[in-house]
Amino acid sequence: MKVRVRMFASLRERTGTSSTDAELPQEATVADLLLELQKRFPALEGCGRVAYAVNSEYAKLEHPLADGDEVALIPPVSGGMDAGNRNP
Repeated sequence: MKVRVRMFASLRERTGTSSTDAELPQEATVADLLLELQKRFPALEGCGRVAYAVNSEYAKLEHPLADGDEVALIPPVSGGMDAGNRNP
């Protein structure tokens, strides 16, 4: 089966791409997809906590995938405004 993968923020920077397709065996899970992506993009190894969404719904590693699914890999986001950037 074929799934579309979208990568955001630091994951996009690590891989050099915002999206890619992956060929997986039937009955593959999000965890299987991650293993495949780490083979293709070694910079993804050790990237820490990542949220996963399958077809715009948050999913766990054991979530089964289907042909045509879109999987988003979303790294934690931090930041905000410091005192010097506040509007009066």
